Amino acid sequence: DDELQTDGNRSGHFRNGDVGLPPTNEEVIRIIAAQLAEIGDQLDKEIQERVVNGLVQHFLNENLSNEEITRHMSRVVRELIQAIPSDMEQEKAMLVLAMVLTKKIVNTVPFLLRRVFDTTVNYMNRQFHNYIVDMVSAVKQ
Repeated sequence: DDELQTDGNRSGHFRNGDVGLPPTNEEVIRIIAAQLAEIGDQLDKEIQERVVNGLVQHFLNENLSNEEITRHMSRVVRELIQAIPSDMEQEKAMLVLAMVLTKKIVNTVPFLLRRVFDTTVNYMNRQFHNYIVDMVSAVKQ
């Protein structure tokens, strides 16, 4: 129903005109999105197909709860982070890895979009909420 934007732009199709977020500077969002996209392009090459296929199998297993899938995704991200150069902030790398994994899973099995997207957002909210707030604050200054 809602338009999914991957370029840092907002959809513009909000119910009641508000999404419950404080007003933000659109340019800040675009800067952060561009930085994360650049890192994602670099990390995309590091993720092997077997890792993506393993996650796909977890998402396809309807007997697993969203919580179990989120925990598995967290384990996969922690394992992948070991191969990331140490000069990159670990939280930023983990955030981008989660987004790249989401993209790869949905590209492999498009009908999983809603479940994968919801799980990734839940994971990012739990693991990186403060980091994301700090990142937005840093760019605003």
